[in-house]
Amino acid sequence: MHARPIHAPATTEQLTPGSFLRRSATFFPDRIAVVDGDIRITYRQWLARSRRLAGLLASLDVKPGDRVAVLAPNSRMLLDAHYGTAMAGAVLVALNTRLTAPELQHIIEHSGATVLLYDTSLDQLAEQLAVEFSLDSETYEKRLIDAEELEIPVADEYSMIALNYTSGTTGRPKGVMYHHRGAYLQAMAMAFHSKLDTDTAHLWVLPMFHCNGWAFTWAVTAAGGTHVCLPKVDAGRIWELIDTEGITSFNAAPTVLIDLASHPAAHSVDKLLRVGTGGAPPSPTLLAQLGNLGFDITHLYGLTETFGPSAICEFPSEYSSLGMEEQARFKARQGNCNIAGTPLRVLDENGSDVPADGTTTGEIAVHGNTVALGYYLDAEATRQSFGSGWFRTGDLGVQHPDNYIELRDRSKDVIISGGENIASVEVEQVLERHADVLECAVVAESHERWGEVPVAYASVVDGSRLTEQELIAFARKILPGFKTPKRVIFGPLPKTGTGKIQKYILRNRLGHNPRPN
Repeated sequence: MHARPIHAPATTEQLTPGSFLRRSATFFPDRIAVVDGDIRITYRQWLARSRRLAGLLASLDVKPGDRVAVLAPNSRMLLDAHYGTAMAGAVLVALNTRLTAPELQHIIEHSGATVLLYDTSLDQLAEQLAVEFSLDSETYEKRLIDAEELEIPVADEYSMIALNYTSGTTGRPKGVMYHHRGAYLQAMAMAFHSKLDTDTAHLWVLPMFHCNGWAFTWAVTAAGGTHVCLPKVDAGRIWELIDTEGITSFNAAPTVLIDLASHPAAHSVDKLLRVGTGGAPPSPTLLAQLGNLGFDITHLYGLTETFGPSAICEFPSEYSSLGMEEQARFKARQGNCNIAGTPLRVLDENGSDVPADGTTTGEIAVHGNTVALGYYLDAEATRQSFGSGWFRTGDLGVQHPDNYIELRDRSKDVIISGGENIASVEVEQVLERHADVLECAVVAESHERWGEVPVAYASVVDGSRLTEQELIAFARKILPGFKTPKRVIFGPLPKTGTGKIQKYILRNRLGHNPRPN
């Protein structure tokens, strides 16, 4: 009988994505790591910048475990923060730049962030936020030059590296706690599946605030590739950068891909361009258009609670002879776990696996290394979603005989518009603030460009002359544009015998079939 091996220090290194930057700076010190407009930063310079950011945060009294918020478009400052914040032992809170000031203030208060770094392009929004220390990007760059370098070793790979807020499926966003280990392994998985390497030039079309850019903020660095920043999504600019920077990969919502395919500058690329997309399956027409241009599209599925893409729809090469329609049907599936994860399950109401027959519906559940620690300061919600040992997504789907997962519906009434989640309850609460609105229901309507858009059904007080345009304008004063209903339909709402509004009837009236995530 063999004795159990003794755990020795030489066998253990705490997993953290900060090690990717140290490695690339060691072996590729003069390679360009970051392109931000006219600014080009080598790996040697980036490591020093990140360490100086850690020192700057320490000078602002940031201690290990403290939260640091960043409000910025895709930029070198936000990339710095993905490493420098962790090097200070702190927790990154990357803020969604599309939210309103009250929404952002709630996140800052809930997270307990004591420092806000923000881009000067967002100074009007940032000035509405109350935080102890606030630095704009110009001041940040000036102070970074003289800051002392600092790097605090990670003592526990399960400690928090980031706090990412959901879109608030019940009206208030939850803070999802990411750990160093999960960030490291998710980055490795994304680098593997996207075939990133030292020749990679990754264009930042996907916002870095979305699940830390699906962990590509760390994955590209792990590969020793180049991050090319794009502060604002513009199809013409994307085509320009594809040519001038030799872009080899990017991730984007389907609506961005539609714009690229139809843009006057669209043309065949010189080398294969790998693109990850999520939020809706790519259509056969879109796949054909982009395929002819040299784009290789992969459908991904995940949630904030799973570090972004938990599943990947890997397309078997033996299926390449299929027609485009058949390929599209296959690529519309969510697939199954990435290499860092555990195979996803589809569970019935008793928690047992449904048959892998492609027709029996159940709830998709996720388990493994790239599942978050839970919800920050919300033990009850953590127990409900994570307490069984499997994260219950709330998404309904089927499992095919080949074990690929495909979504069929959502148990939560979330609207996904242009890749952004919209909580129907949140929009309803805003509309019901209007004095003339008795009650309302917000559901998704299919949209050619955005995938889905919110549409409101409302019943009003007797004698009201409230118009559709007036109610939309009322909501727009409170909500960001993408959350504001695009239409309002007045009339009585269908209800069950217990008084619950039957949203499925309203969706059917719009002719909307829920779209996969």
